[in-house]
Amino acid sequence: MARNRIRSRWTPLVAAALLLTVGVAVPTAPVQAAAPPPGQVTRYTMTAFTNSSESNMYVYESPDATGFRLLRGPAYTPPSGLIRDPSIIRHTDGRYYIVYTTNWTGNTIGFATSTDRVNWTFLRNHTIPLSVQNTWAPEWFVDTDGSVNVIVSLSTNGADFKPYRLRATNAALTAFSAPAVLAGIGPNYIDTFVVKVAGTYHAFTKQETTKFIEYATATSLTGPYTMRRTGNWAGWGGPREGQALVPLDNGGWRIFFDGYTVGQYLFSDSYDGFATWTAPSQLPGLSGFARHFTVLRETVPGGVTLPTNSARSFQSVNFPDRYVRHRDYLGYVDPVSAASPVQTRQDATFTVVAGLADPNCYSFTGTGGRYLRHYDFRLRLDPSDGTAIFRGDATFCARPGSVSGSVALESYNNPGRYLRHYNYELRVDWYADNATFRADSSFRPATPWA
Repeated sequence: MARNRIRSRWTPLVAAALLLTVGVAVPTAPVQAAAPPPGQVTRYTMTAFTNSSESNMYVYESPDATGFRLLRGPAYTPPSGLIRDPSIIRHTDGRYYIVYTTNWTGNTIGFATSTDRVNWTFLRNHTIPLSVQNTWAPEWFVDTDGSVNVIVSLSTNGADFKPYRLRATNAALTAFSAPAVLAGIGPNYIDTFVVKVAGTYHAFTKQETTKFIEYATATSLTGPYTMRRTGNWAGWGGPREGQALVPLDNGGWRIFFDGYTVGQYLFSDSYDGFATWTAPSQLPGLSGFARHFTVLRETVPGGVTLPTNSARSFQSVNFPDRYVRHRDYLGYVDPVSAASPVQTRQDATFTVVAGLADPNCYSFTGTGGRYLRHYDFRLRLDPSDGTAIFRGDATFCARPGSVSGSVALESYNNPGRYLRHYNYELRVDWYADNATFRADSSFRPATPWA
């Protein structure tokens, strides 16, 4: 039986290579925390336009960059024109700002602001001081020196798109420098999205002829950039556009992109400095509806906290007579009560400990110090073999469950997959945007049975 796709990459050779690769990777040893500490939580905010309207913006929120729930839709309609490609940041003044495409043609981009991500106020349209036919896909980029920039695709004739940088010249974000081209990218490249890792600027940009998302790097924001990967280098296929990247709690990176000709919105993850990527998956609930968005990652107060070094049993939310337990070292939700045999009650009792792969997440020990872990997506109880694979398999990050007081446990090394029961068997499955999945993946921490 084949191992799952992320785990299969973690050979000792790959693990060693990651230490030499520019970028953020799942930690090997010593174990470092990537997820927020107890009392804090990651919050991902998405701003998108939709297939049904280019003049309304919808806002979504997620704890994991996979399962997004609607905060408000429509949340903002500009006084005129379009709101395509809305890009969001949180500025040093504590306010949220979006920049967006105002029209198919012309030389303006639009700005709006909010204090709560739900209620938005139009600020202004900014005129690009160049003679251009198209001004598309403005994206915020905040550099490590604190400077705030907009990367925007400009074309004089609809076929010579290049990315340009506009740098904010005041703290109010109401004035910007003249556009400076990102040398080395283009012509005929649009939707350029830049992230910076360890002093290197990484640009993901759509080649408008081939319709593939290509990859370039530079040591300066304005370049010169060197194209590192072209064509279908990452296995994402095409046509693709509207790409946006965001860091994950396990140290990896996620890219979102629009499969606009097939009505799909997709995502893919990398753990080796952008060299390789997981097979694309559709964004649950929003694929085919949301269009060209960005996702803002923040650490905010709150989150789900489990007491460590203490015994707990975990009650199924939708089958409250059943509890997480192992049977012959395989995971199930089975009926457990005070009348159950001692062995059954022991098998349904786990000690919560700091996560093996990230101490801000959790691991669970049972009989004989074995750990609850996934293997080929099935939950089982195994002794630790000390490897990075095992540490990732046995680590789960706590998310809010479907009802008050419950917890959902996201797989650390397969983000977007959750511990859930199916036919009473425990496994890790992709988040699904429906009530059944949310209930199947929610458990109430309870007084231990043994």
